[in-house]
Amino acid sequence: MPDQRAKLSWTEGAVPVSAQFDDPYFSLQSGLEETRHVFLAGNDLPARFAPGFRIAELGFGTGLNMLTAWSEWEKSGQDGPLGFTSFEAFSMSPDEMARALAAFPELMPWTERFLAVWRGGQCDLGSLRLQVIGGDARDTLPDWPGQADAWFLDGFSPAKNPELWEPGLMREVANHTSSGGTAATYTAAGFVRRGLEEAGFTVTRTPGYGRKRHMTRAIKA
Repeated sequence: MPDQRAKLSWTEGAVPVSAQFDDPYFSLQSGLEETRHVFLAGNDLPARFAPGFRIAELGFGTGLNMLTAWSEWEKSGQDGPLGFTSFEAFSMSPDEMARALAAFPELMPWTERFLAVWRGGQCDLGSLRLQVIGGDARDTLPDWPGQADAWFLDGFSPAKNPELWEPGLMREVANHTSSGGTAATYTAAGFVRRGLEEAGFTVTRTPGYGRKRHMTRAIKA
């Protein structure tokens, strides 16, 4: 299935909601703080940053997770670029991204640099090499030649978007994770944790962000 355009509504004038999955793209409380708690701290970042570090993600959405990671990469003074690959079936337009990301003025220096050149697909921003692969990740991830040091598992709610949390896809995530690599997600759904465990990850349930009691962290031996 090729990449399709996201169908959106907007909550409180700023938070995009997927019409396909009836789910917001980020926390109504604070999307930036949720990203830092779940995907950065959940993968022990930025402490693990090192030259050549590679992040992969299920669900690019607004680009918030990428921008947060990239900003921390630059602030940590790393040499060379951060590699970031994301898999996205329903892409947002640059204008839609800009509207959503306006909620995070702290990230505006990175947002502006990104949106000035982003036309989809991939781009090289010097300290960031970004690739967004369109289409169903169940089809595209098996063909990806890369290996990630950290995964951001950020599909829509497993109850509304179970396809992006299937055990087979979790096996592909494991197949594309370096030894000692990690994964983190906001969900603690039992079938997601079991799928990660069956794929070869050691899985831990930890405190979630905001109203979410728990989240999931995983490490590959």
